[in-house]
Amino acid sequence: MASTAESPAPKARKSGPVLAAMSVCTALVVGFVAAINLAVPGLAAGSLRPTSSDLLWIVDAYVVIFACLVIPAGAAGDKFGRKGVLLTGLGVFAFGALISAVAPNVAVMLTGRAVTGLGAACVLPNCVAILLHATAPERRPHALAVWAAATGIGGVVGNVGGGAVLHMGSWRSLFLAVAAVALCCFAWTARSAPRGDRHQRDLDVPGTLLFVAAVVALLIGVIEGPEQGWGSAVVLLSFACCALLGLCWARVELRVPHPMLDPRLFRSPALGSAALGMTMIFFGTFGLFYVNASLLQYGRGFTVLQAGLGIVPLTVPLLVGTRYVPGLVRRIGVPATLSAAFALTGAGLIALSYAATLAYPVYAAALVVVGLGTMLAVPCLTALIASALPVERAGIAGGLQSATRELGSALGVAVVGTVLTAGFTHHLPAGLGEHAPPPHTVRDALALAPADHTAVTEAFTHGAGTALRVAALVVLVAGALVVTGARRDRRTAPR
Repeated sequence: MASTAESPAPKARKSGPVLAAMSVCTALVVGFVAAINLAVPGLAAGSLRPTSSDLLWIVDAYVVIFACLVIPAGAAGDKFGRKGVLLTGLGVFAFGALISAVAPNVAVMLTGRAVTGLGAACVLPNCVAILLHATAPERRPHALAVWAAATGIGGVVGNVGGGAVLHMGSWRSLFLAVAAVALCCFAWTARSAPRGDRHQRDLDVPGTLLFVAAVVALLIGVIEGPEQGWGSAVVLLSFACCALLGLCWARVELRVPHPMLDPRLFRSPALGSAALGMTMIFFGTFGLFYVNASLLQYGRGFTVLQAGLGIVPLTVPLLVGTRYVPGLVRRIGVPATLSAAFALTGAGLIALSYAATLAYPVYAAALVVVGLGTMLAVPCLTALIASALPVERAGIAGGLQSATRELGSALGVAVVGTVLTAGFTHHLPAGLGEHAPPPHTVRDALALAPADHTAVTEAFTHGAGTALRVAALVVLVAGALVVTGARRDRRTAPR
């Protein structure tokens, strides 16, 4: 590939500061997915007056755009310069957060969330691309493990930081604080990140548009199911459009010279398994984040700050053990590591589904189990994806890693939120459950029957438990497929 006159980034000398800056930028855009979950009860009771599906879209609008555009944004970084695209993304991210902060209605809120998702899509893949080019080859496994830990810890940082901000102010304060942090990251990155080579690569606009449309159609079906009915024309048409658009996307990608994501890449069992694995780990983790924030506030009576701090036990394995994962993979192999990762994640989610009404230390222990699974899975899967593509396609590799994570997060929120809503309405007291239409949020239920506060919160706890068990089942089944695919390819050991 041809390259511009931008000088190659020095490898070892600047790798430490670059690793720190890229990790913070990564934690910011990943943490924002988690932070918004803490604001859901406040948003539900606030002036926007969102429905249950509106709440899911407020959470998922950011993640959907993030997931759908992260691969094209990685390709844009390869073509136009990774540092420039990263800085542009941080600026757009801050602008979108400001739009949401002043939103007078749901439509403007969703617009701001989508703009912020566009900025995040430009940030994440170019963080890992800059990191790969700024790090000597022998140090890349360590750097990737630290960066992968930042993606996992970012969710918890979002919970804790978001809880602190929301404790002192409204949900609008959260968006203002996020915008301020993004601008600080902009200044830090401008100073510390090196410029790298540019590669002549056409952007795949048709493939990108089809991919976005297919994912949006899928999530419309999942999110609108409880509101519209699973047999409604809207839901069935959404799923049909998703299937048709997915087929059109694959056909286009097989024909264009430079596809956004070549479907033929997934002929490799290692890459296909790693992509599925990353999707499912974040499906479970961010499905948990969506339920946990409201479960701790409604079910246990925690304040928003206590709810943010309540997720901290999940971070302990990520903070303490992530650096040892590459060595563990070398000793026991990828299949064994991933088997343990998915078993622990699934078991932790099941334990959480039954620990909602038990003493908090029991709940915290289950969070640690989920954290152990995430600690094992994310560095291993990140290295698998990175090693499956050449370093000159680092932007695409970073985009694929990010896309699978964010798509898993979006699906986790949508599916878990949908099951939660269905379980909640099913367990409502008879008078409320027979109301037409039945209330789909705690706020709506308490507005109709304020005296039934205990019964309403118990219904929410039942729905949350069911949602977590469904998430655990999905993670365990997908984990079996991932491990089977990893075993088929004995060349999957990360470099």
